[in-house]
Amino acid sequence: MEKAEQLIRMAEDELTQYSTEARKIEKLRRKFSFAVPYPEQKAIRDQVEADIPTNFVARIVEANRQTVALPFWGIGGLGLLIGISFRQPLDIIATGIGFYVAFQLQKWGWELQAKRLVVKTLDDIEAGIQAAKAESATSEA
Repeated sequence: MEKAEQLIRMAEDELTQYSTEARKIEKLRRKFSFAVPYPEQKAIRDQVEADIPTNFVARIVEANRQTVALPFWGIGGLGLLIGISFRQPLDIIATGIGFYVAFQLQKWGWELQAKRLVVKTLDDIEAGIQAAKAESATSEA
């Protein structure tokens, strides 16, 4: 599990860069090839893919994590505003809950995106190796 976590952290680091998904995959291919030997990559890919939830909510959060978290940021901000301006200490609780839920949703979406990027990168590595094998088989014949 620790190698899978290492690959997920590499993908999270790559998500911080403003570039296309193809460029991110290309950069991760080199890193993954050094971090994990090819025979282990299939097992790690299957493990990471099994960790990705497939339910409706997870797909929505993965695709639109900021949009899903936005109402909770609003609840937190409104609770803070009302709690301070009207001196309502109970509204401060809404602030804490709203900010916590928003942060956790964005964190979860970020991890889901990183896991999906790991799977795509490992698939790309596999496709490249299969293409190289097919090319060498046709050149030998």
